[in-house]
Amino acid sequence: MDVFAEYLAKVDDPLQKERLENVFAWVQEAFPNLGTKMAWNQPMFTDHDTFILAFSSAKAHMSVAPEAAAMQHFSSRIEQAGYTQTAQLFRIPWKMPVDYELLQDLIAFNIEDKADCTTFWRK
Repeated sequence: MDVFAEYLAKVDDPLQKERLENVFAWVQEAFPNLGTKMAWNQPMFTDHDTFILAFSSAKAHMSVAPEAAAMQHFSSRIEQAGYTQTAQLFRIPWKMPVDYELLQDLIAFNIEDKADCTTFWRK
């Protein structure tokens, strides 16, 4: 996870940094075939050079960005988890637990849905 080291070094709050590290490690353990990269100052996970998921941090939350198609597919589950959302991302407040089952299903959806995708983003 060296590719994310510089990003994580800039996270001032040690608890937020630890949560990000834990989530990134979980993604890599659950989906060992995913690649990692930094783009647009965001830690990203990719599959066959296509975007699967990105993260970013803010004062009150961690943002998870899986692209609009996945957001639409999982909108009700994101709401049920208690997270706020936009068309492109949802926010996990630092004080709320991470719904790893939701993340697992969302990542698996993107991998399957983009299996034949030849571009970074969906078209």
